[in-house]
Amino acid sequence: MDKWEIYLGENRERFLNELMEFLRIPSISALPAHIGDVQRAAQWVEARLKKAGVESVRILPTGGHPVVYGDWLHAPGKPTVLIYGHFDIQPVDPLNLWDSPPFEPVIKDDRIYARGASDNKGNLFIPLTVVEAMLKTDGKLPLNLKFLFEGQEEIGSPQLQPFISAQKNLLSCDMIFSADGGQWSEDHPGLVLGTRGLAAVFVDIQGPDHDLHSGTYGGAVANPIHALVQILDSLHDPEGRITVEGFYDKVRPLTAEERAEMARIPFQEAEYLRDPGSISVFGEPGFTTYERTWARPTLEINGIWGGFQGEGLKTVLPSTAHTKISCRLVADQDPVQIAELVAKHIDKVAPPGVKVTIGKRGTGSSPYLIPPDHRGLGIAASVLKDLYGKEPYKIRSGGTIPANAMFLQHLKAYTVVFGFGLQDERLHSPNEFFRLSSFERGQKAYGMLLERLGARATN
Repeated sequence: MDKWEIYLGENRERFLNELMEFLRIPSISALPAHIGDVQRAAQWVEARLKKAGVESVRILPTGGHPVVYGDWLHAPGKPTVLIYGHFDIQPVDPLNLWDSPPFEPVIKDDRIYARGASDNKGNLFIPLTVVEAMLKTDGKLPLNLKFLFEGQEEIGSPQLQPFISAQKNLLSCDMIFSADGGQWSEDHPGLVLGTRGLAAVFVDIQGPDHDLHSGTYGGAVANPIHALVQILDSLHDPEGRITVEGFYDKVRPLTAEERAEMARIPFQEAEYLRDPGSISVFGEPGFTTYERTWARPTLEINGIWGGFQGEGLKTVLPSTAHTKISCRLVADQDPVQIAELVAKHIDKVAPPGVKVTIGKRGTGSSPYLIPPDHRGLGIAASVLKDLYGKEPYKIRSGGTIPANAMFLQHLKAYTVVFGFGLQDERLHSPNEFFRLSSFERGQKAYGMLLERLGARATN
């Protein structure tokens, strides 16, 4: 057993206590009330990097929530790898569905429960513990490392792109490893070859300038909720295809080889549906469930509200109605163009008698694919195979990691997703958790990864 691995075992309880300290910080990037908490989380990460022995550590402004940077660059002739993650988290609503307070972490049945436990604080903390172990036991690392941890991933990383563009020299590297990701299952590894992009559109519909009596005005004045339902109904056909003109035009089709690779991954519908608690699968005809969630775009209605929401009945004709729509995008789709297409469709189908206002959220996030023969991916695959005793599945993520495409655009470096959360750990939902066994396995994996990356000289 390597010295760094012994060190990790000897310091297990301290690392868990430190992780629990990190999880107590409610660093919710979406809520203005928690701006100070996101800053506190940045300060925690800054202090923890310094404690590990990382150099040049500092908090850097972005115009929004900050980033934390650090490096260790004393391995001449060896690759320079950047490790990425995020210390911001999702809101906790609905609070009443949590079994324990989301910012009072508890360990139960080999799991640590708290908001951010899996996404992404637990995974972010793993490489920090490994770097500390190597520096404390050997005084050096097997390669050059840079760290970039951000505080706005959960809101789409709106200021990260200009930051990366302005800091190309600081962030220059041979490849990137993202701690924001997961494995296929507890007993089978997976390597993520792609993540989907994201475009979002907000829609506000105004009818009368105040709520009206539904008996006096119903049938004579347009109802904004009726108008909204009509608009939303027009976005899909009965089988789930998106009906927005041009939506699919730039979608890169799956190759026969890619479809065959996905088909090799076992799929059991009952097991797949257990976590969401849904009745059956549903989606675009002609594609499997994995193909739909990994390599096909979607348009989802995330929220809809308007009119009277209280108990009982209040017979009003409401003055406003609202919705939030998001689109997950795949290779070759552009988030700005997709948002424009959706907005154009809504304008086209909006019924008379109401005013429709469409807001588009920033520039969105681009989809991302890494070449399957990328050397960093190959080294990661060898680590996972040795650790799990099984060849990792080549998978994609239905979710979005905005930084992946940004790094590729500005640093010309690909990102290998190398996290250890699992799909059932209730990310973004009440009772989020992270398996302690995954934390420990992730530590061993990162140690092996850094050694193997360092064994190869820079090309």
